[in-house]
Formats: sequence, C-alpha cells, structure tokens
Amino acid sequence: MNLVNGINLWKTYNMGEGIQVNALRGLNITVNEGEFISIMGPSGSGKSTLLNLIGGLDTPTKGDLFIDDKKISTMTEKELTTMRAEKIGFIFQTFNLLPSLTVRDNVEFPMRNLTGAKKMDKKSRIKRAEDCLEIVGLDHRMNYLPAKLSGGERQRVAVARALVNHPKFILADEPTGNLDSEASDNIINLLHEVNQEGTTVIMVTHDKETTKNTRILKIRDGVIES
Repeated sequence: MNLVNGINLWKTYNMGEGIQVNALRGLNITVNEGEFISIMGPSGSGKSTLLNLIGGLDTPTKGDLFIDDKKISTMTEKELTTMRAEKIGFIFQTFNLLPSLTVRDNVEFPMRNLTGAKKMDKKSRIKRAEDCLEIVGLDHRMNYLPAKLSGGERQRVAVARALVNHPKFILADEPTGNLDSEASDNIINLLHEVNQEGTTVIMVTHDKETTKNTRILKIRDGVIES
C-alpha cells in the first residue's frame, strides 16, 4: 500500500525583487509501507525541501501530496499538527532536544499533542517514554539533561522520541551528519531495526555508507533522476 504519494510537486521560493527559486520542479514520489528509503543528491537539489513537504512542515506551491491516502497539501494547520503527531516521527541532524528537560521528558513531550483515542494520561506517557529509551539502550540515562550526553547518545534520544507515538513512518534528515563512524553505525542499525518491526523510514543522507539495504532515490535540480 502507498504510504506517501507525491504528484507533480513544485516548491517555489520568492527571494524578493522578482527573483524566484524552484526547489522542486514537478517531482513525483511514491513510498510504500514498510520501505526504507534513502534520498541522496547534491546540496541544493531539493532533498530537505521534499522531506519538509512530506512531514507537513511546508506546503507545495503546486501539485498534490497524499499521506496514507489523505491529501495533506490542502490541510489546515490544525489538521497538519494532528497528522504530524499521530503519523510521523522526526529525526533531525541537530537533535532538536529541549535543553531544560530531562531525557525522559524530551521523549515524553510529543505525546502531549495526541488527541482523541490516542490521548494518554501522564503515567502512561512516562511509561511509553521509558520503554522507548530502553529500545535505544538509554534507559540508564533517562534523568540526565541533554548537555550531559554525547552526540551519539543525543541522537539515540531523538530516535526514541521519534518512536514514541507509534508513527506510521519516520523522517530522518541527515541523522548521522554530526556523528563519528561508530555512533553513525549505531543510529543506522537502530533505524533498520525499527524498519524491520514495520515502521517505514525515509532518510535524507549524503553518506553512501548509510544507504546499504535501502531503496535509493537520487534528486538533482528538484526532480528524482533515479
């Protein structure tokens, strides 16, 4: 089943003084449930722009984008917020952890946005956060602040946070970009384990070593060339 379906996606940025830049130029993409996709391409090719569209963090200038058969390119901001909370886990190169919160509270935080049947009380949220930290091997660090962790440990916290809402898929934007080779291998292995459990993974990367056993999509000048 198609989980992501982008049709003729354009993203145009107005730079002022009549100057426009097309980050995406009629791009088409399909991602099936259970896939591990690696998106590669040179700087400025549109990789992160595409990830932002799929994550509902930005909207296409033209074209249609469907997530789980629902058209998100015309959703309201409230609908997008709900969709992001319930269907998507995000992992960024810069970790995006809240420095004043403990590791456990950082992982628990996204669950506060859940609504309806998925909404949980605080005790259940804390239990789920602790379970996810155990999955990534950081349950012994749950009461630490992010500043007390290594870069690899902070990225593992980010993986736990991405998992906490039982997402349909994970979007990872250069998740190993700031890590040494050992920490990078740990993160990629974790993502493959998550994928083998049934969660779809869409990853932007510049490192070919991280793309083994994935389907590679190469972007150049705002279109997928292979």
